[in-house]
Amino acid sequence: MSGKVCPDESACPVAVTVNVIGGKWKALILYHLLSGPRRFNELRKLLPDATQRMLTLQLRELEGDGIIHREIYKQIPPKVEYSLTKLGESLKPLILVMRDWGEEFEKTKL
Repeated sequence: MSGKVCPDESACPVAVTVNVIGGKWKALILYHLLSGPRRFNELRKLLPDATQRMLTLQLRELEGDGIIHREIYKQIPPKVEYSLTKLGESLKPLILVMRDWGEEFEKTKL
């Protein structure tokens, strides 16, 4: 990373992590994939505020980064499933801590 983006070398790994999972819907996609593979329409139902275009874009970015796997089943009609890769599975503790932190934060706002 260039010095302008990350002048504090110790913070650079945080910037990398945010770059990979920091899209508007990426963390939620990952959370829903923790329980197992999901089809595109399942994810759409779980994330009703995400447009089809945005969900597709976020899935492609996660796939490009090696975080999720896209499996295409050759059948009629075609079936596509998304699942976490081994690298994606390594994010599980982070995603669960984010969930727990969010629950605690919500309690402080009441």
